[in-house]
Amino acid sequence: MPPEKFSIGLLQTACAQDTIANLDRTCEKIREAARQGAQIICTEELFRSQYFCREEDARLFDLAETIPGPSTERLQPLAAELGIVIVASLFEKRATGLYHNTAVIIDADGALLGRYRKMHIPDDPLFFEKFYFTPGDLGFRAFDTKFGRIATLVCWDQWYPEAARLAAMSGANILFYPTAIGWHPAEKAQYGPAQHDAWRTIQRSHAIANGIYVAAVNRVGFEGPPDRGLEFWGASFVSDPFGRVLAEASHDKEEILVVECDTAVMEGVRRNWPFLRDRRIDAYGPILNRFLT
Repeated sequence: MPPEKFSIGLLQTACAQDTIANLDRTCEKIREAARQGAQIICTEELFRSQYFCREEDARLFDLAETIPGPSTERLQPLAAELGIVIVASLFEKRATGLYHNTAVIIDADGALLGRYRKMHIPDDPLFFEKFYFTPGDLGFRAFDTKFGRIATLVCWDQWYPEAARLAAMSGANILFYPTAIGWHPAEKAQYGPAQHDAWRTIQRSHAIANGIYVAAVNRVGFEGPPDRGLEFWGASFVSDPFGRVLAEASHDKEEILVVECDTAVMEGVRRNWPFLRDRRIDAYGPILNRFLT
């Protein structure tokens, strides 16, 4: 049986252009998080490279890799060596011309438990993800690991309550969000604080509405040219099932967050705020429509 309590580690880093160096540094940080007691360790979104979706360039498909492939060949033995679970966000090459933004889940014995393919794909200035990623086709999944049942969504999925609900309904104790989100330099002064607050608030609301732990893992650093780059705002954090922020990283520094989670807290919150009990599943059919008008 998985333990009632488990510790998670979030790796908030800045990414270089050298993909091998990024993988090496992530492996080092996984070791450090494990030394600090983390049992389930999650990377930021697309940690092997800088955030390439700032532009549309077909040459950047060369960054994609198969699964299994180079990253899992490094991470699976590492998970087995350290006895930890790893959630790693990768640019998946499924076939020639078919690519996904994918999170892999590796259990503490090194087994590749499965993958989640990002379902919601954005297309905004400097976030041109529709050029690169096919929407996920595996649904919203949870995975039984040595330390508990977990689910993962990815970045833009953060804004969709339906995704968080389905992940919670699959029995997950915690929902991980590997992330790459930041400020446009021209917008930061006017909109930056509100943008960050909205991002933090929506994820805390998923924790509250579902009585589940939520962990968001973002990158830091400025990437791209001064006038067309992104300042990634970091601020990785963990919320408990009542929306209380247990730990939060800075906006501009590389950090490792290690946080203990307790499934007894979930039990207490869900007993006193029984949102799952009171759902009117007989009345939600219209949600399958794009819009009601």
